[in-house]
Amino acid sequence: MAYQHTIFIIDDDASIRRALGRVMSSAGFASKSFASAEEFLATADLANPGCIVADMTLLGMSGLDLKIRLNASRHDLPLIFITAHDSEEMRTAAREAGAAAFFRKPVDTQALLDAIHWALHAPAR
Repeated sequence: MAYQHTIFIIDDDASIRRALGRVMSSAGFASKSFASAEEFLATADLANPGCIVADMTLLGMSGLDLKIRLNASRHDLPLIFITAHDSEEMRTAAREAGAAAFFRKPVDTQALLDAIHWALHAPAR
């Protein structure tokens, strides 16, 4: 039985959520969008197979804090960070937290889709 992966988009910018939702739809993915990490944690079905695409610098709980919290609770959804505020410190923190990928906005959509495909099919760590 085939199943479809869900791409969870977390960004406090509604236009980014809409644009990424369209990209996911055109690539054949189901997607669900959230304006904050808190909204995601409160309403997302974490048992769904998929991948998270999250802004690293969200209002409230940051994307990095979300990844650390998911790691602590042993949720293994891969997380890809996107950010408009790139720095070596942020890339290092993302890598150390186990991010599947890290992209600076504006994101190259093909590179993002490639990273999602890789993250969804990478061997378990």
